[in-house]
Amino acid sequence: QVQLVESGGGLVQTGGSLRLSCLASGRARSSYVMGWFRQAPGEEREFVAAINWRGVDTSYAGSVKGRFTISRDRAESTVSLQMNSLKSEDTAVYFCAAGPSLVTTTRGYDYWGQGTQVTVSS
Repeated sequence: QVQLVESGGGLVQTGGSLRLSCLASGRARSSYVMGWFRQAPGEEREFVAAINWRGVDTSYAGSVKGRFTISRDRAESTVSLQMNSLKSEDTAVYFCAAGPSLVTTTRGYDYWGQGTQVTVSS
């Protein structure tokens, strides 16, 4: 089992920045691919970014590429998502996830956090 706890969400104005963090605990946490997904009200959960266990390979959704940066600290068992130039359409609940492969679908991840709300106001 892997437990994931997100933090860092909140309210920010358009153009602002937020940094989300996810703390992983439990068995084999350092070997998993870590990803971030988000879900807006009435929408499907969608992929945002992912990083492999070495912290070398990353993947981003087109809508956030160039604005968001994912990173991980294996020693601290954390993965972070730095979000810059935020837009109103980035408003959603953001979920941390862990899985065996660097994929962009929800089915590819076995463990999920509870989510943290990000609200971008104009």
